Amino acid sequence: MAFYKIEWKHSAVKELRRLPKRLVAKIISATEELTENPFPAGSRKIIGAKHTYRIRMGDYRIVFGVEDDTIVILRVGHRRDIYRG
Repeated sequence: MAFYKIEWKHSAVKELRRLPKRLVAKIISATEELTENPFPAGSRKIIGAKHTYRIRMGDYRIVFGVEDDTIVILRVGHRRDIYRG
């Protein structure tokens, strides 16, 4: 079974720091689980974006891309903000 490597974009790390502390541990745990299964139940492809997916965590979203054996965390934030350009 192949394991994927996780990379965080600098902007995603900044977004993570702005989130409520109670969510940060859950989000980090969810991203670490992606190393074993990059397409967990409930993940959805983002329409109009190539190799880009999202995971729901209540009202928050984790947007990530899958490139070969690497998962790049692109955005982390509240659902009202996450899809804005």
